[in-house]
Amino acid sequence: MQDVLIDISGRPITVAEALLAAAAIAMLLLLMILILVWRGHARRVAADAELHMQGAEFQHRVAELVRVQFEMTGRMQTMAEVFGSRQSELVRGLSERLDGLGHRIGQSMNETTRNTHEGLSRLHERLAVIDSAQKNITELSSQVVGLQQILANKQTRGAFGQARMEAIVQDGLPAGGYAFQATLSNGNRPDCVIAFPNGAPGLVVDAKFPLEAWNAIRAAEGPEMTRAAEAQFRRDITKHLKDIAERYLIPGETQDTAFMFVPSESIFAEIHERFEDIVQGSHRLRIVIVSPSLLMLSVQVLQSVLRDVRMREQAHVIQGEVLKLMEDVARVTERVLKLQTHFGQASKDIDDILISTRKLKNRGARIEQLEFGEEGTPVLDRQGDLLASE
Repeated sequence: MQDVLIDISGRPITVAEALLAAAAIAMLLLLMILILVWRGHARRVAADAELHMQGAEFQHRVAELVRVQFEMTGRMQTMAEVFGSRQSELVRGLSERLDGLGHRIGQSMNETTRNTHEGLSRLHERLAVIDSAQKNITELSSQVVGLQQILANKQTRGAFGQARMEAIVQDGLPAGGYAFQATLSNGNRPDCVIAFPNGAPGLVVDAKFPLEAWNAIRAAEGPEMTRAAEAQFRRDITKHLKDIAERYLIPGETQDTAFMFVPSESIFAEIHERFEDIVQGSHRLRIVIVSPSLLMLSVQVLQSVLRDVRMREQAHVIQGEVLKLMEDVARVTERVLKLQTHFGQASKDIDDILISTRKLKNRGARIEQLEFGEEGTPVLDRQGDLLASE
């Protein structure tokens, strides 16, 4: 047993030592195994205890869950009842609102339908008015086209201006106060001669206005063409003004001023605005450019003058009539005075009659109050007067 079994780092190890070491190791291993087994059992016990505790906790939690479930069920039933009542109220409210909305929509639709019908009726009326206006515009367009055709022709244009001038003169003056196309001493025939009172020379009115150059101004395109048309218009109207002055201004037979009639207010305005030199030249030639409104005003002034002249001519007749009227007034005054005298006399007679009737009334009253004695003797009144018997 003392035999060396192995030498480790110079130290010999015997068999006994080796066996002791092996036994120690075995014991150590057994101890470790026992420790491991005990630890496993302890772990199982702890696991069982923990599992038991978890089972109890689980049961507790299950019970709690059951309780919560019961509470949730009750709450759900309560909520279901509340929701049911709320739902019924909501349905009732929605029904009422839908009924009210349907009623309002029906009223609105009825009102909208009525307004639509009224609007359509008004629209039909306006369409009828528009159709009438369209017809008037169509007729006016045809008339404008005819007017353009008239103004395009020189002879018809002169007839148009002559017609407007004649209408104005005829409306403003009496029949004997004018003459159309009268022949002057030099053989010329102006469009109109307006007669003045007391044998004064007449006033010449010319209605032949040159429109060709003016229409050329309107139709001009560009500055060059416009200037050329304006120059041609100046030449034409200057020549026409000179012709009027040479043909119609006759001393002692016509007035020293003549009218040149322009049948358009717009042309008249543009001439005074754009062609001041033409206006000044007409004044130097003693010719007045007149529009329809100015000619009408001049005719009205002449009418007033003629009326004043006629009144002065009839002044002696008026004076004679006034004298006769004064004589009639004097006679009426005299007769009124006589009637007043008769009324005064009649009034005096009436007063006398009233006095007599008042006396008769008093006497009748006294007779009514008479008193008689026993033998029929009349009794005196307080004043001592004898009262007559019946």
